[in-house]
Amino acid sequence: MNYILFDGPNREALLPFTYTRPVADIRIGILTIREKWELFLGVTTTTITEDYLTDKYPMVEMEDNVMINASCLPSYALVKQIKNLSKNQVIYDGDVIVAFFSLENQEVNFDHFETFKCLDSVIKVESTWDIFSKNGAAIAADFELVTAGRTSAPIPERTEAFNDKQIFIEEGACLPLCVLNANNGPIYIGKDSEIMEGSLVRGPFALCEGSVLKMGAKIYGPTTIGPYCKVSGEVNNSVFFGNSNKGHDGYLGNSVVGEWCNLGADTNNSNLKNNYAEVRLWSYETENFAKTGLQFCGLMMGDHSKCGINTMFNTGTVIGVSANIFGSGFPRNFIPSFSWGGASGFSTYLTSKAFDVVRMVMSRRGLDFSDQDRAILEQVFEQTSAYRKD
Repeated sequence: MNYILFDGPNREALLPFTYTRPVADIRIGILTIREKWELFLGVTTTTITEDYLTDKYPMVEMEDNVMINASCLPSYALVKQIKNLSKNQVIYDGDVIVAFFSLENQEVNFDHFETFKCLDSVIKVESTWDIFSKNGAAIAADFELVTAGRTSAPIPERTEAFNDKQIFIEEGACLPLCVLNANNGPIYIGKDSEIMEGSLVRGPFALCEGSVLKMGAKIYGPTTIGPYCKVSGEVNNSVFFGNSNKGHDGYLGNSVVGEWCNLGADTNNSNLKNNYAEVRLWSYETENFAKTGLQFCGLMMGDHSKCGINTMFNTGTVIGVSANIFGSGFPRNFIPSFSWGGASGFSTYLTSKAFDVVRMVMSRRGLDFSDQDRAILEQVFEQTSAYRKD
């Protein structure tokens, strides 16, 4: 069977992260959504997404296809139900389409489909704040999935571990003289990762392949640090997608950081308003600030964005793609993509300069800034031009 993950109706609610990737490639828990589905299904998947992303994320259609809403996270019961789908059948969770069987080039009319209700509760990623607020449940589910039937590498003698049955260490990980507390949730330590001396970690927590917790880091779960990141200071209930750095002291809480981001030394964000009121976040759907229903909500930072030393972010700040923030004071709560500046004002961060930085940053990791990536960022620049006011 050919399985295709489609963006679904929540793509705009997941901006700025879906400017540069399909919904399926959002990381929540240990794995991306796509990686979860492919492990459960035992096959690779392709994607239905925005046209400008299709060169990098193509869709492959065959005679028989099962379309899966990428906002939905898999479970054993749900995958079993999806694998049993036949022609003109669809699975709903409430009003949300979870999956349906489609023939090649078929014009889909769900009024003519046999309808089934989802037999299992589904974790759905429908907004940016879901990425951190549902991260604990996602880590627990992924931990069960990726460690089933496997044996952890031994915990080093001088590492203090609590509830070691809920700690899994991949080969090549280095973790001397740290504290791992899995009493409140599992801890996953990825291949060739490192937790330096003096670090304190409370689960649920995932440190993915090749990432580093620097000396004295203090991590409160549920937190995920994606592949090839460097993180220090104090972090609480946050998600780093990958290849991003918070290499020095400073606080990050209830936040999501995309790929290729850098937080300067002593960057801090607020995750609680002084009056304890509900936090509002910029919505790309309504082009206004939307209620989150959350008392704790911090920073949403899109791919390739960076900030200078001592940057302060107010509660509920949204930063687009490839922004560069610096200077004293609190910048505004919504910073458009390709913005350059801070509390005193912003100008447009020209692609010629931004792309030089992207190229240099990626080359330090031995990666090329591809024509596909360049075309995606050029399209993001055009799509977000209305938000920038020089």
